[in-house]
Amino acid sequence: MVGDAILARTILALDTPNLGQACEWVQQYRERVYAFKIGGALAIGHGLPIVRTLREAGATRVFLDLKFHDIPHAVALAVRQAAEYGVWMLTLHCLGGAAMLRAARAAVADLPSPPLLMGVTVLTSMDADALREVGVPRTPRAQVLRLARLAHATGLDGVIASPWEARMLRRRLPPPFLIVTPGVRPAGYDAGDQKRVATPEQALQWGADYLVMGRALLQPKA
Repeated sequence: MVGDAILARTILALDTPNLGQACEWVQQYRERVYAFKIGGALAIGHGLPIVRTLREAGATRVFLDLKFHDIPHAVALAVRQAAEYGVWMLTLHCLGGAAMLRAARAAVADLPSPPLLMGVTVLTSMDADALREVGVPRTPRAQVLRLARLAHATGLDGVIASPWEARMLRRRLPPPFLIVTPGVRPAGYDAGDQKRVATPEQALQWGADYLVMGRALLQPKA
């Protein structure tokens, strides 16, 4: 069971390609969670107008998690387009480099209410072995810190990182720089395909501003 205090800092991941199901979840949780996250399954299937559809269903904050990673010009265009739909937060892969991250920041600099730009560091499904397979010799902890510092230096609003790195990041990058943690599971829940996980209570204690949860809430433990 997840308490109301934790839900108030939770971003609910709408991990389904079914728009009707996503709207039902929004209506069910709109008074309880802080925001709702949409990824490729919904965005590819229904396009960015889904942001407006979800807002009509009660999602006052929509987090677009498409992890933009391309040349600076292409990412700037994508970020600006997402902003035009009124997304609250969106993601960019920090591995795209400083020029790409700065281009994203510049693309929305003139807007009165730009979306929060969040840098993805190391996916929660990856460990040290997985990083070595893609040519990164550092530990997840070291790589997360390296990329988080890049995100901070290029003007991003925060990073996406596992709970395992939250305490380290909070010590080095104080507020208002944001830390959003996926890989969060209530005690006793299976980790699934994620490797660097923690409970909601641990993630908040270690410095997370917001938690991302989906399956643990939408598919309760039997």
